[in-house]
Amino acid sequence: MACMPSNSMKSPFLPLYQEAGILPEIRRSIGFMILANLFGTFWGTIAGGSALTGLAGALGANDFVFGVLTAIPLFGTLLQIPAALLVSRTKKRKIYMMTFGVVSRALWLLVGLVPFLMPTQPGWLRIWTLIFLIGVSSFSGSFINIVFTPWMADLVPIGIRGRWLSLRDKVLSILSVVFGLLIARLLDVMPGFNGYAVVFVMCGIFGVLDMICFLGVKEVPMHTEANVKIREVFRGMVQDKPFFRFLMFWTVWSFTANVAGPYFIRYSLGPLALSFLEVTLASQVTGAVFAVLTLSQWGRMVDRYGSKPVLWATCFIAAVNPLVWLLSSVGSPLSLFLFNAIGGVVWGASNLAIMGILLRVSPDAQRPTYVAVFTAITSIAGAFLGVLTGGALLQGIQDSVAAHGGKLFGIVPNHYMIVFMLSVALRLATLFLFLPQMENEKPFTCRSMLQDLCRRMKGGSI
Repeated sequence: MACMPSNSMKSPFLPLYQEAGILPEIRRSIGFMILANLFGTFWGTIAGGSALTGLAGALGANDFVFGVLTAIPLFGTLLQIPAALLVSRTKKRKIYMMTFGVVSRALWLLVGLVPFLMPTQPGWLRIWTLIFLIGVSSFSGSFINIVFTPWMADLVPIGIRGRWLSLRDKVLSILSVVFGLLIARLLDVMPGFNGYAVVFVMCGIFGVLDMICFLGVKEVPMHTEANVKIREVFRGMVQDKPFFRFLMFWTVWSFTANVAGPYFIRYSLGPLALSFLEVTLASQVTGAVFAVLTLSQWGRMVDRYGSKPVLWATCFIAAVNPLVWLLSSVGSPLSLFLFNAIGGVVWGASNLAIMGILLRVSPDAQRPTYVAVFTAITSIAGAFLGVLTGGALLQGIQDSVAAHGGKLFGIVPNHYMIVFMLSVALRLATLFLFLPQMENEKPFTCRSMLQDLCRRMKGGSI
């Protein structure tokens, strides 16, 4: 087990812990949780990055099959609901994290070995074996999110949570940049299935280390009801207007964002013909740098103005951000760079706001169940269907173009660009239809937040 740093090393989190009066034992638990998040970030860099996109392409996946591969982990969130009920009744978070979580992450050791373990014929066998492994991993990992989020909320007081989350994300972004570059360079210098095998073995190792770190996290008492009935919980959620409005907004938003989201990297590695190193520099590294430069300020803004004004500002920018792909050209990473520079500024902030709202509108007594239902619905009805819809649209447009001799209405359309621009329109519609109905925990609107920021900047207090 890695040794945790002492206070003498002047942890950047120390001022926050002192402000909140957090006991040394709890600080140590939070430290192990941050270490777990670091390993989890390394795991996610590979599992959710360009490596999987490249492997899918090498195995012959078309746009729709790639969509299925990308969407199947989201479907696994359906099991989070019974998982949350089980955790609430047994109040044993650590044992579930250390069993199902380890199994989920260990399966990634096999992902890169699929080309060596499975025969080349029939042609579909390898790609669907890959989909099966990732699907089983996602189902096994259903305990991870519903255990981690309430556990973190029990350890980190709400008064510093926005700043703590922003500082944590800032630290993880800095440390993940070098790792991302290493992975990209490795895939470029070790082309073919050998490179993917090495990378995904590393992925599995870091994923398992993520789970093992929770051995050092204190099993604090859970303030949950032991005899939770899912029917009553659903009824309560529908009647709970703040939660239900938030659920509806994020479900529809997740759908609109994922119609295009998973296909930006595929477009970059495919039609734009960029290398893994170019894609990593223009996406992960660029996004991390801009996130690091802005996350601390966003965390302070969430604590000062509340989550809704921050969500308004960041979601609007995120909605129009895909317009930069209109500047794309073969061999140029400019559009990918601009897209991720803007995304690095706003996506981290919107995630802070979403986390803050979710923890605020979820009652303590039923928080694991609320988190599970929220994640399951937004992942399946939102992200899962969005990814499949995007893949079906891309494949349908491509097949229609091929059936008409390579042209539609006399032109040669870019099927990726059609879907990207459709996503912009859907995101804007979602933002203006759903977000106004949500409440803010602070007496600020987006307009008053911007006005206050202008006054503070003029006064030199920001």
